[in-house]
Amino acid sequence: MAGRSIRPYTVLPRLPDRLRPLQTLAYNLWWCWNADAVALFRRINPDLFEALDHSPIRLLGATDQSRFEELERDDGFLAHMDRVAAALDHYLNAPTWYQDRHAGDEARIAYFSAEFGIHESVPVYSGGLGVLAGDHLKSASDLGLPLMGVTLMYREGYFRQYLNVDGWQQERYPENDFFTLPLTLEVGKDGAPIIVTVPLPGRELALKVWHIQVGRVPLYLLDANIPQNKPEDRGITAQLYGGDHHTRIQQEIILGIGGIRALRAMGKMPTVCHMNEGHAAFTGLERIRLLIEEHKLDFATAYEAVKAGTCFTTHTPVPAGNDAFPVQMIEQYLGEYMAGMGIDRGGLVALGRQHPANEQEPFGMTVLALKLANVSNGVSKLHGSVSRRMWKELWPELPASEVPITSITNGVHTQSWLAPEFAQLYDRYLGIQWEERPTDFAIWKRVEQIPDGELWRTHERGRERLVALARTRLRAQLKRRGAPPSEVEAADEVLDPDALTIGFARRFATYKRGDLIFRNAERIMELVASKDRPVQFIFSGKAHPQDRGGKELIQRVFQQSRKSEFRKRVVFIEDYDMSVARYLVQGVDVWLNNPRRPLEASGTSGMKICGNGGLNLSILDGWWVEGYDGDNGWAIGAGEEYTDLQYQDEVESRALMDLLEQDIVPTFYKRDANGLPREWIRRMKRSVMSLVPVFNTNRMVEQYTETCYVPSHRRAAALSANQLAGAKELATWRRRVSSEWPQVRVESVEAPTADTLRVGGSFPVKVRVNLGSFKPEDVEVQLCHGVLDALGDIADPKTVALAANGGSSGASVLFAGEVSCRSSGQFGFGVRVLPKNQYLAHLFEPGLVTWG
Repeated sequence: MAGRSIRPYTVLPRLPDRLRPLQTLAYNLWWCWNADAVALFRRINPDLFEALDHSPIRLLGATDQSRFEELERDDGFLAHMDRVAAALDHYLNAPTWYQDRHAGDEARIAYFSAEFGIHESVPVYSGGLGVLAGDHLKSASDLGLPLMGVTLMYREGYFRQYLNVDGWQQERYPENDFFTLPLTLEVGKDGAPIIVTVPLPGRELALKVWHIQVGRVPLYLLDANIPQNKPEDRGITAQLYGGDHHTRIQQEIILGIGGIRALRAMGKMPTVCHMNEGHAAFTGLERIRLLIEEHKLDFATAYEAVKAGTCFTTHTPVPAGNDAFPVQMIEQYLGEYMAGMGIDRGGLVALGRQHPANEQEPFGMTVLALKLANVSNGVSKLHGSVSRRMWKELWPELPASEVPITSITNGVHTQSWLAPEFAQLYDRYLGIQWEERPTDFAIWKRVEQIPDGELWRTHERGRERLVALARTRLRAQLKRRGAPPSEVEAADEVLDPDALTIGFARRFATYKRGDLIFRNAERIMELVASKDRPVQFIFSGKAHPQDRGGKELIQRVFQQSRKSEFRKRVVFIEDYDMSVARYLVQGVDVWLNNPRRPLEASGTSGMKICGNGGLNLSILDGWWVEGYDGDNGWAIGAGEEYTDLQYQDEVESRALMDLLEQDIVPTFYKRDANGLPREWIRRMKRSVMSLVPVFNTNRMVEQYTETCYVPSHRRAAALSANQLAGAKELATWRRRVSSEWPQVRVESVEAPTADTLRVGGSFPVKVRVNLGSFKPEDVEVQLCHGVLDALGDIADPKTVALAANGGSSGASVLFAGEVSCRSSGQFGFGVRVLPKNQYLAHLFEPGLVTWG
């Protein structure tokens, strides 16, 4: 067809007027977490719905006109459709938590992420980060937050996986057909598509904006595959995490700079930006550039205004997982762009380095994000602590425990991962409030009232479904590999729907140790071969295309599953996605997780099994450190960290086997006269009651709102009022503090000389500080005290602010206070001075500390 002019046109299904609500429902992804809506689409054609990745839009497009005519005459179907349409309408118009709590805050929050996993029919996600972002949007919708998602529209998405005869991962990249996705094109007032551009070396790249509706929340997707761009540029948004360093930086320019330009073009400029990982850090630079352009500000003032309205979440405790680019590449891609911002090369490069003067240090996107955000967080308590140690160099004067990176532990969107039978069970015994108030402990406490037999049978249905899926998928996998017919037929006999089923599914990275269980092959063989108490394992997961170690891990698991001893009891399901994940989390009895502590930032897959009656068996890493209470699952080890990795694998694989042999298997198979494992069911109930109300994204998004979004919106509003008077004042203050702070010094510290004190008492402290040109109200003098560790440091300092005591001579001012002695032990204290300003998110933010 070369040289010919081809005119595209779109053909949409012709729905009878009476069935129009189906179209409305298909275009709002609310349907995917409403079991009644899923059942409605399945009712149109169950087999076709299954075959088309559960996509309502593809289903409507592939359904015969005669079937629509049948449905139009089917009173039962019409009543079902009207009920679901009314439920969506009620959902969109009901009062919300955010309206109740923050009606007066005119915030507009933009949540930037390189991927969003909302449902398998919209394949623009790769794994945990994307699924978390998708669950974040769903809960933001449930809670009524004024939030928008921003990402890229990947033409090929993440790869589809299949294994060759040898078990080596192969990748294929099928194209997403935009017209079978719930996408609408964003258009301007003139009806023409909104097009924004971003700067690339020697050219401008044009981007189209698509829109997906997720309940109350819009998700905007940027697309470079349009005729205005050169053929090689149209491929920049083709693959998620594909290509080289150049592709990555171009995608991050599109996400950060293009994302802000798209929101502005639509008249939806955010007051708060949330960067989910460092991929989105360029958002801050574009917002600074716009303020400079629109208000004729200097860089420092614009920086203050933007920083106040920016939040950042880091997910990666592994240094290699934090994007960093050679400085030459930053100059190549952002040199001209930065010229319009009144900042030179040194100033730009300093924003991306922990040590600005170190010419060997690359430009880190996580460092840029930390410097541009006024609130930063890790994704579990342990990960917060790991992150504080990782990025301590940005605040060299502070002990690691006080580095200003907090933590908000991840969660999952409960309704999205719950089996429909469990939802009905909870409706019956908990009342319908559990959906609207998933964080209410009192509601989940009612799980105790569910009869053991009913809970157990509901859970068993999920296991039966999972076994059926595993057999179907294994059959298809064997056929595709050209296995002999006898082997294909034998796939119908793998796994036992009544056996103890252990699941392991996640991204295959070496630190997650997917094959740890096989280190003790003889002991595992005994467990799987048992006639009375069999154990079976289902594995699934993808390795990044460039991760050879991860691919070798998959190959080792695959080769174990092919051994005759394991063939009926160990299965690897290819092409892990959200659909496979749902079957797994709804069907396994035990979820196995054995990463090397502390490399699992949070891990959310284990949270998804709790509501479905599954139990966790995990290393005390990520979220499980907070979740495990000794009675709601099992912990491998006691939270040790090792330097000898071989020794660690040996110790922890043996501990894992001991738990299986001595506790898990006997408890599962110990049945009463009614055939019920009463102790196991007690643990199931304990798991639901203690974990489901905590580890969900409604609690998480409420925390983000109270800790990050609302305070950031208010700070940004305060700094932006009166033609950015506050931002100008803060920028001037910061310049002055940076240049004059070296004058500040602690001259003397007076405290009782007796080193033995009694519990319940206190002692006075007086500190004389030379403030140079500063006034007492410009600083906070703190006394840090706490228990001394073996090195003589205060591991977890408590602080007391000392008050100016009137005794001043010129620049020298006396501050005083007292320290309470609340418990016995070896304590110590130190004195420090910090600059203070009403507009700062926290005292440590300027990174200036003078110790006495």
